[in-house]
Amino acid sequence: MIITKNPEEIELMRESALIVSKTLGMLAPHIKPGVTTLELDKMAEEFIRDHGAEPGFLGMYDFPNSLCMSPNAQVVHGIPNDKPMEEGDIISIDCGALKNGFYGDHAYTFEVGEVKPEVKELLDATKESLYVGIREFKAGNRVGDVGYAIQKYTEDRGYGVVRELVGHGLGATMHEDPEMPNYGKRGRGKKFLEGMVVAIEPMINLGTKRIKQLPDGWTILTADNKPSAHFEHDVALVDGKPQLLSTFDYIYESLGIESDEEHEFKAQVYGKEL
Repeated sequence: MIITKNPEEIELMRESALIVSKTLGMLAPHIKPGVTTLELDKMAEEFIRDHGAEPGFLGMYDFPNSLCMSPNAQVVHGIPNDKPMEEGDIISIDCGALKNGFYGDHAYTFEVGEVKPEVKELLDATKESLYVGIREFKAGNRVGDVGYAIQKYTEDRGYGVVRELVGHGLGATMHEDPEMPNYGKRGRGKKFLEGMVVAIEPMINLGTKRIKQLPDGWTILTADNKPSAHFEHDVALVDGKPQLLSTFDYIYESLGIESDEEHEFKAQVYGKEL
């Protein structure tokens, strides 16, 4: 059952989402060769708690850390460890925060130093596919419209779309209805309702769409060990249109990147962009 949110609840969810956004922005300048994912995880937990929230992932389903840290061929759910990152790595950081009874949950795949051109192209295409999907999260559309848009955009470029892992509704629990696959058929699936909040999160592989799992019971890898990219935003359906609750702006500010990619999805209040 889809649980819609009223305007007040959506604003509380925005607050939770922005704590995650600020956490990723805080981490961004520290993502460089020689730094361990465990160090980043400790920094994130402290930052989240200092901002009056609780780490959303820590202890959920017995997950041992605050961040899912998935480098290179790891798709998602990687466990932070003491292995230093290396030049040319990529690292997906998926973060959650719980505040005021609602979750924020989104992700960004970072470059560690200079990466190969084909890997950079994968990251750019995966991130763009996120916005391609968000544009289809609107009144009158269905789950399959978002999945179809992401699938077509990425498969047209030769990439593999992970099937077993999907986005999801978000609210007082981390995973609500509906599931949001990154593949599908137009006009199929549950219809979008005003006040819905979902986490849309393309997980796109440089090679095969197939995956495997490590014995730790968490870490998901590409079956061919080629790199995978993962980007995620929290999005509310407001006045029939998609509105971002999360933002990558804090990341871009930390890294000195100029971008207007989110502009069309941001709320306007009294003429000011949120």
